[in-house]
Amino acid sequence: MSQFPKQAKVVIIGAGIVGNCVAGHLAERGWKNMVLIDKGPLPNPGGSTGHASNFIFPVDNGKPLTQLTMDSKRQYGELGVERICGGIEVARTEASVADTKRRIASSKCWGIDSQLLDVDGCVELFPWLNRDKIKGGFYTPSVSVVDSLRAGTIMREKAQDMGALSVFANTEVLDVDVEDGKIKGVKTDRGDIEAEYVIICCGVWSPRIGEMAGVQIPLAPVVHQMIDAGPIPQLAHVKGEIGYPIIRDMSVKMYERQTSGTMEVGSYAHRSILIDPDDIPSNEQAKLSPTELPFTSEDFEPQLEDALELMPELLDNDKVEIQYAINGLISLTPDGEPLIGETPEVKNLWVAAAIWIKEGPGAARMLAEWMTDGAPELDPNHVDIARFYPYAGTKKFVWDRATEGFPKLYDIVHPHEQYLDSRNIRLSPFHSRTKELGAVYFETAGWERPQWYESNKTLLEEYADRLVERTNEWDSRWWSPIIDAENIALRERVAMTDLSAFTIFDIVGPGALDVVQKVAVSQMDNKVGKACYTLLLNHKGGIRSDLIIARTGKDSFRVITGGGHGSVDKKWFSDHLPEDGTVQLHDQTSALGTVGVWGPSARDLLESVTDDDISNEDFPYATVKKFRIKDIPVWALRMSYVGEYGWELYTNAEHGPKLWDILWEAGQKYRVVPVGIGVYGTNARLEKSFRLFGNELDTEYNPVEAGMALPRVKAQDFIGKEAYLKARDEDPTTLLCTLTVDDHTDSKGEKRYMVGNFPVLTEDGESIVDAKGRPAYVASCGYGAVVGKYILMAYLPPEYAKAGNKLKVEYFCEHFPVTVDIVGAAPLYDPKHERLKG
Repeated sequence: MSQFPKQAKVVIIGAGIVGNCVAGHLAERGWKNMVLIDKGPLPNPGGSTGHASNFIFPVDNGKPLTQLTMDSKRQYGELGVERICGGIEVARTEASVADTKRRIASSKCWGIDSQLLDVDGCVELFPWLNRDKIKGGFYTPSVSVVDSLRAGTIMREKAQDMGALSVFANTEVLDVDVEDGKIKGVKTDRGDIEAEYVIICCGVWSPRIGEMAGVQIPLAPVVHQMIDAGPIPQLAHVKGEIGYPIIRDMSVKMYERQTSGTMEVGSYAHRSILIDPDDIPSNEQAKLSPTELPFTSEDFEPQLEDALELMPELLDNDKVEIQYAINGLISLTPDGEPLIGETPEVKNLWVAAAIWIKEGPGAARMLAEWMTDGAPELDPNHVDIARFYPYAGTKKFVWDRATEGFPKLYDIVHPHEQYLDSRNIRLSPFHSRTKELGAVYFETAGWERPQWYESNKTLLEEYADRLVERTNEWDSRWWSPIIDAENIALRERVAMTDLSAFTIFDIVGPGALDVVQKVAVSQMDNKVGKACYTLLLNHKGGIRSDLIIARTGKDSFRVITGGGHGSVDKKWFSDHLPEDGTVQLHDQTSALGTVGVWGPSARDLLESVTDDDISNEDFPYATVKKFRIKDIPVWALRMSYVGEYGWELYTNAEHGPKLWDILWEAGQKYRVVPVGIGVYGTNARLEKSFRLFGNELDTEYNPVEAGMALPRVKAQDFIGKEAYLKARDEDPTTLLCTLTVDDHTDSKGEKRYMVGNFPVLTEDGESIVDAKGRPAYVASCGYGAVVGKYILMAYLPPEYAKAGNKLKVEYFCEHFPVTVDIVGAAPLYDPKHERLKG
């Protein structure tokens, strides 16, 4: 073994599948002088890589995890450690049968071959299923098993063979050195290492290492139970590790996997069992390995009965015994997504944690690309560790959400489903007022945001002839017809919307203009008082955010961005501040409350409560201004995400309740209505063809494809400019379009109103894929009550992106006819923006 080093460019903590693959991918990209350490032995240091079941079901209802999984599958195949076996998700209930149809739609969205099976089809592929217990299944031929320990060894040894990596097993990290917010090195029981970069890849132990560095890694170790039963006579003939499809028994949250002559049975149906990272036994204390805890049979008994029911011929046999049983630890975050990226608190401290076997190599490649190129190929925003605000790193929040989230891992989760635990963490200054009005709250970034108001039920009768009824329970879950009624009222009256979940920060100092100019696509050298909606790009020209930047002084700018992505945006701006401290970022989010006042009577309402001039001449569109509403000082932005005349009004949080009261009382004359985010974030913005980051906008698409290229490109340099110019010079391979549904009637005569993501097909029902291999799918959908159409937004290749073109969408295995209404950014409602700009 080589001498323990005193200095390294990179120290990687954790030699599981992720850490090993990170080392290999960094070495491939030219990184040298790397050190990989783990407190356990090699090749199996005792983490979840060693005990995981190692199978990969590629289809996920979300794109980010599916893409990481598919990239990992490709890598496992290239490493020669993957065996394709196929997999069946069997359905015992009608709800599970319906969900298999949703899974089919997801597989088409992400370009994965799958098919529905009837009972005979399931039994044909796996003969020992109890046909009396199932109603059908969802089959994916590309499901596979992998040797993750071997894959990690190959990647680790590749880096060693390249002379880029030194490896030290049985080495424990005692502390992480940080100086002035930047990584300095690690202390171990073998000695100290100075390092320019440290990467935490140690799974369930990651929060403990993060705490040493003073950073929050919001992750909880959670128990997943599994047993191995055998020997099974019917499987004695199988040569090799696996010869039959893996079974996922989704109705009871279990899986069964044949392994040579035994069956492995795993469960996600038991109670949530969480373990503090500090309570995980050491290698010396553990009977098996640190993450293989003693089996609690009482938790597994109901699931054992379920397994016996499903496969009685194989398992209900006195000669078949439980040969191996563990409570295996896995990692779970508050939102169920991985943690990848540089920590917001400490520069050059990177994390790749809460990653399962199926995502390991893909996550490692993402991290290596990110560290090397400044931007990974796949969109990282849903997995960026910076997405979590400080409250989400507290142990109580992480544990509450992990406890609630564990049963969801194998459950049917609605696209709009809300967490119920750890709520009311961030409350708007207007919360008491919106609560009195019967607000139904959805949570975003800890904020309780009114989605609709029960006090608006009276609108249902007023607008009855313009509303649609959603008779299907799935389509109407986490929804109310009040949303559509609020949309109409907004267009006809004046509306008040609580927008306090915005993330707001000021960039101030002598070089503030240089900072915002560098990150923004739009021209930032504007007169004081000018506000600008702009895209931010990554280094490859992909869209990493959209937000508003207002010039508030010669050397000051205010950034206003969505709460869900605000923490990531804040880190991006912080990363581009000059190191000498001459420009600073001041977070104003908690200091301010924001209310949107929009609609044809918005100016009349505001003029009734202010003596200041707010006319078009004195307060034109896309400007900001300070004035007073009665005795309340406000900072006002004249912009609108709903496409109506009006303002966003910002005031100090302590003034919030009184500001609301003034506006509400004066608004009675104009039939003011409270309007929720269901209108703001979906219905009204879709009527205006406004894009939503995380749906239509992500790093996979560029501004030209999104229909958001500006008429001119500013002379000043900005991040992504070279790629942006190149995209402008080329013919786009896809274009963002607005589509509408021609007929909602399914084969049973029921009207269906789509939610979530689902594929766009040709009139013949064939999948549509662009020249870069990206399948066409619906990114956003909702009812435009004012235009009287159900609106969809999707990227389409140029040959399909033509106004008037007839296509289809697939929803729960039904095909519905749609029309391409608009190619590009033009809206269905108020196409000339006359109501918006006044």
